[in-house]
Amino acid sequence: MQELHITGNPIADEGVTVSVTTQSTATAERESELLASVPTGLLINGEWRPAASGKTFDVEDPATGKTLLSIADAGPEDGKAALDAAAAAQESWAKVPARERGEILRRAFDLVTSRAEDFALLMTLEMGKPLAEARGEVTYGAEFLRWFSEEAVRAFGRYSVSPDGKSRLLVTKKPVGPCLLITPWNFPLAMATRKIAPAVAAGCTMVLKSANLTPLTSQLFAAVMQEAGLPAGVLNVIPTSTAGATTGPLIKDQRLRKLSFTGSTEVGRRLLSDASETVLRTSMELGGNAPFVVFEDADVDAAVAGAMLAKLRNMGEACTAANRFIVHESVADEFAEKFAAKMKDMTTARGTEPESKVGPLIDAKSRDKVHELVTDALSAGATAVVGGAPVEGPGYFYQPTILKGVTEGTRILSEEIFGPVAPITTFSSEDEAVRLANNTEYGLVAYVFTKDLNRGIRMGERLETGMLGLNAGVVSNAAAPFGGVKQSGLGREGGLEGIEEYLYTQYIGIADPYAG
Repeated sequence: MQELHITGNPIADEGVTVSVTTQSTATAERESELLASVPTGLLINGEWRPAASGKTFDVEDPATGKTLLSIADAGPEDGKAALDAAAAAQESWAKVPARERGEILRRAFDLVTSRAEDFALLMTLEMGKPLAEARGEVTYGAEFLRWFSEEAVRAFGRYSVSPDGKSRLLVTKKPVGPCLLITPWNFPLAMATRKIAPAVAAGCTMVLKSANLTPLTSQLFAAVMQEAGLPAGVLNVIPTSTAGATTGPLIKDQRLRKLSFTGSTEVGRRLLSDASETVLRTSMELGGNAPFVVFEDADVDAAVAGAMLAKLRNMGEACTAANRFIVHESVADEFAEKFAAKMKDMTTARGTEPESKVGPLIDAKSRDKVHELVTDALSAGATAVVGGAPVEGPGYFYQPTILKGVTEGTRILSEEIFGPVAPITTFSSEDEAVRLANNTEYGLVAYVFTKDLNRGIRMGERLETGMLGLNAGVVSNAAAPFGGVKQSGLGREGGLEGIEEYLYTQYIGIADPYAG
């Protein structure tokens, strides 16, 4: 058995150093063997079954454009069956002791960790990221299982005496009930575990609608949750190519008590509107337009290293990706030169290839949008320091790109890029840096590089953001509350706050026990 220490890739997912054991390599035979092990049906009430319509849809390898698998395509009838199962299981599942729920999550953590190479390869096949990054995501995603296995037993209430002494106040925490979880395509494992783990810990049942571009990892993970002992009906999985038609009726169903969505702000707005009809509890992790601010006193080499993490992790296809590089005019040339030198070393190749450091974008539409933004910036006067075009050949690859001289008001500074493109603009004062950084409807994460601690604290207080990386290009951690402000969303995932999204507070007033 070979031990792999994945420390050499500067953009390993979430910046995690990964140590895993494996006997497998990414050969064509190994890929076929793994794909054959993935369930292709819908998981409803503990059983894998075909869609009621019999329809399927294809899952594509973005590095080649070839079909990996065809899986069941859920429709409205299947969505209802999944919610039926979740609603039926809710009462009994809520009564399962917290320790038992936590042990299921801990077993799932062990199973995912033991199958790290399977999950990593599967993510690379369906999403495109290099294997080193995929291994990092396994570590990061599995940690939510371990974290919430420990939080399951800490969902405390409280008991107190009323201020007038005439009654007793009993406050309890209870599971909100059946949840609809909608995950994105860019982090197929971590986005599933980040939602499923706290729901399990809190005692909620679930319907998971995985992304139709990358549903295979969720399929395999659901099978692992079954193996870990999760009862039938607690987790139901309905991949579909018709998301609105399949999940829309669920959002209007009075039995559904919570919606958790990760995806674009545009879709999030529509879901919030739909959820308002039943006053549905919601968690929304939406788009981002992260500023990456480099001050004149910053360690430029450290800032470049942070920029590589914040920009190229996941090929830039992350809501936390640095979208706007706002660099002090005195160090802008040095930063751009050193950043470009690093970018030039980033080899684009299928994620299974040893030399791959940047995989493909998820599909042709995404690649075309990235190039459209680059072309618009260039036409407005920006210059390409490196890159600036799609990569010729099969798959949806785009050259790692740095643009200088990007002017304020350019589309690339206002829209989420979701690709390996770094636009650089400059500033001359702290006030200007704050203005430029806050000049967006989004507020998910920001990055600031400075040696001045007081300035770092000021930036934390002045920037309109849910998270801040101070001299760091990575902020995601299962033990920290992930989420944004403004149009980047509502609620938090991970940390002590993560389980609260799946609990509601009940107060019981008790009469004075000393009254006659």
